[in-house]
Amino acid sequence: MPISEKIQTFIDRSSWIRRMFEEGARLREIHGDENVFDFTLGNPTVEPPPRFNEQLRRMATHPEPGMHRYMNNAGYDRTRAAVAERLSRTSGLQVDAGQVIMTCGAGGALNVVLKTLLNPGDEVIILTPYFVEYKFYIDNHGGIAREVWTRREDFQLDLDAIEAAISEKTCALIINSPNNPTGVIYPEADLRRLDALLKRRQQETGRAVVVISDEPYARIAYQGQQVPSLFACVDNAVIVTSHSKDLALPGERIGYLAASPKLQDCQLFMAGAVFCNRVLGFVNAPAMAQRLVADLQDESVAIAPYQEKRDLLFDHLTALGFKMVKPGGAFYLFPLSPIEDDVAFVTRAQQHNILLVPGSGFGAPGYFRIAYCVEQEVIERSLPAWSRLAADLGMKPD
Repeated sequence: MPISEKIQTFIDRSSWIRRMFEEGARLREIHGDENVFDFTLGNPTVEPPPRFNEQLRRMATHPEPGMHRYMNNAGYDRTRAAVAERLSRTSGLQVDAGQVIMTCGAGGALNVVLKTLLNPGDEVIILTPYFVEYKFYIDNHGGIAREVWTRREDFQLDLDAIEAAISEKTCALIINSPNNPTGVIYPEADLRRLDALLKRRQQETGRAVVVISDEPYARIAYQGQQVPSLFACVDNAVIVTSHSKDLALPGERIGYLAASPKLQDCQLFMAGAVFCNRVLGFVNAPAMAQRLVADLQDESVAIAPYQEKRDLLFDHLTALGFKMVKPGGAFYLFPLSPIEDDVAFVTRAQQHNILLVPGSGFGAPGYFRIAYCVEQEVIERSLPAWSRLAADLGMKPD
């Protein structure tokens, strides 16, 4: 049975990580698990914080009647209130439970927000390099993705390029900080300048642009950095996030969306988002996961081990001559490919049993992504392979 031409095209465009997964399986069959170094997936190997397991045991041994039934499509009031309380503390604004919807991860939240906002043909600005699914999510709801490059030298916001891309059709702008795949954090000053820019353009076009902040890595920041609160910087703002990274729960698909109290027509947006959460088929976020995370809003996985992994790889690779921006958060490195063709480079790395994702998969040919959310011993064992790869390419440190 044939599938639609559109979906076949999308499969072909989004298949890099799948191809790397298949290649990894082939290499493990030949060389053994211990000799293959897979840096392709952002799938944390760390375990959730101890309090998560305590909550899970408590729920299992003291079940509450009705705990597995349907609830309001927006989620449990208690969980939404806990999320709102943290957002109020971090933003300095009064965020209420009615401005929060529990969702099936950040992906579910993004789809809900886009369906709520988009008319057919509306444009959504995405910043390159970008998370590959953004284009597909926008297409899901009849929108058109408009790519705008960040600054090449540091992957920070290029405000002039963003302003030039805004038209009367622009509905939203997606930001992702700390960023996947670059790991950069957008500073508060730039976010405030973005807000001023959008307000100025709204006066010119007559249309507000909603900034959607995708924040699953917001608590994974290094050397004491704090990821700025979007709500404190941008008025027309919606946050989407999940606990996949900060609580190491990617398989539980639990997250939320939250609207700034300053969002234009906030109550109308929330009514639309609750409706879309239902009709998109999510219905509601998983009941048990909602109950589990209600008391874990200030918990997080340990950050120091991620920073140690970042430093180990960054120091080794830059000493070999690889060039990259040192990430401020998340768990990715995004170096320049030492040869122009990033796909050819990734293929060359496979000859040394190193599995990577080409930057082309993130709209950024000429780069490649390393996901270092693996066991540290995997990184340590990989270092000689990286040295052999650099020697194979004739690389020399500056």
